[in-house]
Amino acid sequence: MFYQSKKTIEWKGKDYARTISLFVVHTLVIFLLFGLAAFVSTNGDPTETMNKVFYGGKWEKTLYVLIAVSFISAGTYLYFYNEYRDFLLKSGNVNLTFVIVEICILLMFVIGRYLHFYARPFALCSLLVLLLINRRTAIFMNTVICLLMFMLDSFLAGSFVGITENYSALVIGYTTSLLAIYLVYGVRSRLKVFLMGFVIAFPVTICSIALEFENFVNTPVTYLTYGFTSGMLSVVLMMVFLPFFEKVFAVVTDYRLAELTDHKSTLIKLLISRAPGTFNHSLVVSTLAESCANAIGENALLARACAYYHDIGKLNHPEFFTENQKGGTNPHDELTPELSTDIIRSHAKDGYDLIKKYHLPQILADVAIQHHGTLLIRYFYDKALKFTDGELDISHFSYAGPKPQTKIAAIIMIADGAEAKVRTLADRSHKNVDKAVKEIIEERMNFDQFSECEITMKDIDIIRATITNALAGVYHDRVEYPKLRIGRIKSDEEKND
Repeated sequence: MFYQSKKTIEWKGKDYARTISLFVVHTLVIFLLFGLAAFVSTNGDPTETMNKVFYGGKWEKTLYVLIAVSFISAGTYLYFYNEYRDFLLKSGNVNLTFVIVEICILLMFVIGRYLHFYARPFALCSLLVLLLINRRTAIFMNTVICLLMFMLDSFLAGSFVGITENYSALVIGYTTSLLAIYLVYGVRSRLKVFLMGFVIAFPVTICSIALEFENFVNTPVTYLTYGFTSGMLSVVLMMVFLPFFEKVFAVVTDYRLAELTDHKSTLIKLLISRAPGTFNHSLVVSTLAESCANAIGENALLARACAYYHDIGKLNHPEFFTENQKGGTNPHDELTPELSTDIIRSHAKDGYDLIKKYHLPQILADVAIQHHGTLLIRYFYDKALKFTDGELDISHFSYAGPKPQTKIAAIIMIADGAEAKVRTLADRSHKNVDKAVKEIIEERMNFDQFSECEITMKDIDIIRATITNALAGVYHDRVEYPKLRIGRIKSDEEKND
């Protein structure tokens, strides 16, 4: 799903040329789909197709349709340029949006012609845009797809589309899709989304009955059946196409994030079995990150998934990390500080490589390599100082970076350090926890770790308070239970004896 950055990237002349060219190409593709629909609707008769497309040999109808489609495409360009310019800048995003529209046009034409006009999946386009881009764009693209289908139906009027159906589709498509957007938004269970198909079917059925009441009286079962078919098809086809778009266009949806944080996913299972200490640490960090993301308006589910995988690189050498040593021997005791540093800092790059190897989303890999930024590995730096009289190059004992590039990465950096530090405190009172979290944040700010992301001081203050409250709750003081000597409890039969 796309999230608009507050920092707009500066456009160059080639960016305008490339994005406009993509819109022109896809506009022509949509126009060709109209021509294909005309060809199919005349049962493949070239003469009939020419008469339908060219109005008896004249170009007026075709020229009108081409101009109208171009205007709709231009309006769509203006929308993205002014509302989501960074989204528009990536060619893959433009292709994603248009491919959704093109597939939906094709499916609605085929289903309308060969199944029933009112069985069309009217809400399909809006649902896909909602889950793959965002809600605001889904509402806008609902208008776009309704206009395009209205034009297509007008273009094919007289074949299998009547004037009544044409206007009915415009009303049904617009109302059904809006309802679907608001019903499905925020729902993360595929089963619940599937059940929404029954609800989405109601406006299709009601509108078709109201607009064609005379026909409904004659064939009520037909209108009821295909009305509900429309709602279910919208949801079922959305579920069918969603993995395709996720894979081809590398889009991370909430459904995908939920699957990635399932404990049965491949890398998480390996982490549980090989590095249980790291897994438990990641669980706490995920809770902190999710709370912080919610508090500053970021994607909480994305923050949670990034936290699960931020230390996945420790799978390569789990025994070299304190949380996995279980009080046994420390292998670093036999190594030089320089070699220990290399092993410790390698987990950031190893995590990036593992995530890429298993073809997981790029955002997870980015956070894995960024969550320590260019911080100093202080323990081994101090240890190395004891073996030299001169100064040491601090870069030899620091992570390679890059620094956090997003707010999510910054949240993981703070939560990761705060959880580790608070866990070592003997007194975990709210005051001491707050002090520890402040020290973690100040250290990262002193090392200029947040200079490459858009996080603000206000965000950092909110994150500090959120983590402090959460960790004070996780590591709260417990009541010391008194030691009691209780003998064996006798059964009722023994008591009677």
